[in-house]
Amino acid sequence: MNPKYAVVLLVLMTFFMVSFMTNILGPIFPELIADFGIGIALAGFFPFAFFAAYGVMSIPAGLLVQTVGEKKTMLIAFVLAGTGSLIFALFPSFTIAMVALFAIGCAMALLQVAINPLLRVSGGSQYFAMYSVLAQLIFGVAATLSPLVYSFFVERIQKGSGLGLIFKGLVPNGMEWLSMYWLFSVLCFGMTLYVAVTPLVKVTRCENELLTVKQSLALLKKPTVLRFFFAIVAYVALEQGIANSISLFLHSYHQVDVQTQGAFAVSQFWMLLTLGCFIGLLLLRFIDAQKLLMGFSAGAGISLVAALFSDQVGAIFGFATMGFFLSIMWSVLVSLGLNSVRVGHGAVTGILCTGIVGGAMISPILGVASEVLNSQRSAMLLLLIPLAYIFSVGVWARPLVKNHTAKLLKKKTQGQQLL
Repeated sequence: MNPKYAVVLLVLMTFFMVSFMTNILGPIFPELIADFGIGIALAGFFPFAFFAAYGVMSIPAGLLVQTVGEKKTMLIAFVLAGTGSLIFALFPSFTIAMVALFAIGCAMALLQVAINPLLRVSGGSQYFAMYSVLAQLIFGVAATLSPLVYSFFVERIQKGSGLGLIFKGLVPNGMEWLSMYWLFSVLCFGMTLYVAVTPLVKVTRCENELLTVKQSLALLKKPTVLRFFFAIVAYVALEQGIANSISLFLHSYHQVDVQTQGAFAVSQFWMLLTLGCFIGLLLLRFIDAQKLLMGFSAGAGISLVAALFSDQVGAIFGFATMGFFLSIMWSVLVSLGLNSVRVGHGAVTGILCTGIVGGAMISPILGVASEVLNSQRSAMLLLLIPLAYIFSVGVWARPLVKNHTAKLLKKKTQGQQLL
């Protein structure tokens, strides 16, 4: 295999791993509450530990990559993720879970920062957009598969058949979800070996891709950068607030089995989010990004209300369509943010990625609100607040470079012909 394509394959596999490990928290969230004997408010600190790591590590990860390179950073990340998963699987407790999830979150932050430049260089700058879309597809596929693999393992362990025989003696009775962390540890250590033997291309960064702490702090003082930072905080809070609540909500209000139907509902959410990415790409050719963002935000609001106040079928459908309407938000918000500044795109990217900390904040907020209001349904209405902020971005954003729709390109061509 061409060495460059081997690196592309490695990067795509890493995207798969990041998503596969990140998006298991939603399906197992009700199990964590039951098995550790805690309330929904305290359970909210599991996602907090994981996503707080993104807030802590995103900018340091960028500096680490610039200092030691992509390969060493990826090796550190996979060893850290594998160790965290193994410790969690061996010693399942609330305290160990917090430490392990924080370690895994740090590893995921390191990987996300390292692999994007590798993809650009190994695949070729001219094909970067295509490979980025492919990576997004793989990310979505992994998020869709993660709950299904969890259901498969639980079923096999309970029946004591196939792979279930392997995990039967490794996981305590009633804690079959721990099999996923055994799987994560094996996959991470396997990826460590793969990274070690794969020659990686040297990444040469453009001046606007370089990241410095001083530049990052200076840019944080700019109102435009700060507003887009909060837009990313709002998006990740919305996405993870929904993903981590689906299974628990369906169990609480519609008596859905969390290990099968609940996990499948989470999988549908991610599947529709992935499908929406491709439909969104097509729509962006004909509709201005800011108008599309406002339209999808309105659709997401309607879907959320429908999911919360419908019967079981309506709730499952509403959460799934919520995924569809969230699909274009991350890409549009990041592109609008980067297109709204003239310099320091590397630093701005680091600041925006730090906004992933929104995923840490939302679960404890929803948990406390659920206990105070004695209603998860009422608490989840709080998600309309970040959604409203995302809608507002479509109103106030003033990008220096706007996305060209097919209609705009046609007008431009006609003007050139007149000249």
